[in-house]
Amino acid sequence: QVQLVESGGGLVQVGGSLRLSCAASGTIFKINAMGWYRQAPGKERELVAAMTSAGSTNYADSVKGRFTISRDNAKNTVFLQMNTLKPEDTAVYYCNVHWASSLWNYSSWGQGTQVTVSS
Repeated sequence: QVQLVESGGGLVQVGGSLRLSCAASGTIFKINAMGWYRQAPGKERELVAAMTSAGSTNYADSVKGRFTISRDNAKNTVFLQMNTLKPEDTAVYYCNVHWASSLWNYSSWGQGTQVTVSS
């Protein structure tokens, strides 16, 4: 099993910044892609940003140029630096990790962290 612990959410004013982190622990053979999704009230969960183990990244169009995903492979941790925040960025943010045991591939989710951007 893998545990994902997220931190860094909170309340911020428009134009402000927040940094989310998600640390994975447990019996992990290899971590592949790590990423962040978000879900606003009444909306479906959507991809915000993801990064492969090789360092390739993918961003939602709405956050390009404002958000940056990074990871510390030695600590099995993924970060999301969010700058120039807008009210529409308000959502619960979820960490997602694709990892492998010696036999199988898995996808795990964090518990979610609330980000609220006030105008």
